[in-house]
Amino acid sequence: MTNYRWGGYLLVALGLINLRYQTGHSNVLAHSLLIIIPGALVLLMSWLAPTKKFLEQKSVKYLSLLLLVMIIAYAAINK
Repeated sequence: MTNYRWGGYLLVALGLINLRYQTGHSNVLAHSLLIIIPGALVLLMSWLAPTKKFLEQKSVKYLSLLLLVMIIAYAAINK
């Protein structure tokens, strides 16, 4: 669960940094929320007992890693 929590914190931090440094750009809130909301959901899921078992499945781990990389790339290239 630690890796999920680190990933969730990373996405929330990237979203907040994106929000701060792109102030004045159109749709900055929407872009930032596309980064923050998945991070917050992962954090929430990593603390709830029923979803912990779901997150521990091997296929879910690979899918979540892929999504994490895609969201990080989106955070880096969106303008």
